[in-house]
Amino acid sequence: MTIREEAGYEAIRIWLSRRCGIAYPEHKGEMLRQRLSRVRRAYDLGSLADLAIRLNAAGSHDLELAVMHAASTNHTYFCREPDVLDAFRAMVLPVLARRDEIRIWSAACSSGDEVYTIAMMIAETLGPEGLARTQILGTDISAPMVEQAEQGIYRRRHLEQVPDAVLRRWFVPLGNDTFRVAPELAAACVFRRMNLKTRPFPFRKPFQAIFCRNVLYYFDRADQAETLRALHDATEPGGWLVTSVTESLRDHDSGWRSIGGGLHQKEAR
Repeated sequence: MTIREEAGYEAIRIWLSRRCGIAYPEHKGEMLRQRLSRVRRAYDLGSLADLAIRLNAAGSHDLELAVMHAASTNHTYFCREPDVLDAFRAMVLPVLARRDEIRIWSAACSSGDEVYTIAMMIAETLGPEGLARTQILGTDISAPMVEQAEQGIYRRRHLEQVPDAVLRRWFVPLGNDTFRVAPELAAACVFRRMNLKTRPFPFRKPFQAIFCRNVLYYFDRADQAETLRALHDATEPGGWLVTSVTESLRDHDSGWRSIGGGLHQKEAR
């Protein structure tokens, strides 16, 4: 790689960190270069240096979205980390069951698998009445992922962890190993494109629970702390944050009290 090309790559890596908090350490550099090269070819640009120049030029909104989509990791599936979901079902849903309105946010939701998993879990645990008073917001930085989530159509490989009986209840087979989310689940879910680095978050009402799983370790330490504080501010007193079991909040002074199993609680007033 030439000096100019390396400088272009570094400029894009810094842009990603500043713009959307995505940090790519050196050992993941080749993966990022491959993803950026696909964007470069799609926009008929000669090099990563040219891509960096275009990215920082006025009127580059579509290119910015393409780079953010390429850099974000979109591997996901239904019922991911069942131990975390079981803990949420056992500890949090009984509390939410007493609420007139249930408000949940899935941050960095990718193609919507987590959002519909939450809706399905509420329907199975609290019944149709509980689902009817539930509002789940799914946000992601990638516009194509948001569009896919809104469609609610998934290949069977996304649904391998869903029990057959649950699959029959909450999905409509479309043929060719493809399924659509049932209308009752879809009615409880809404999706928007959002950058987690946008401050302040554009919410008028706080959430009772926020899912932010397998996201924080893509941020550097400063962005992790800032994001955790912002999530704390977006949650009502006594509310919950759900992370992956691999993401520890122990070293962050964020206001969250870790319960275990990926669950963290905000202090009640």
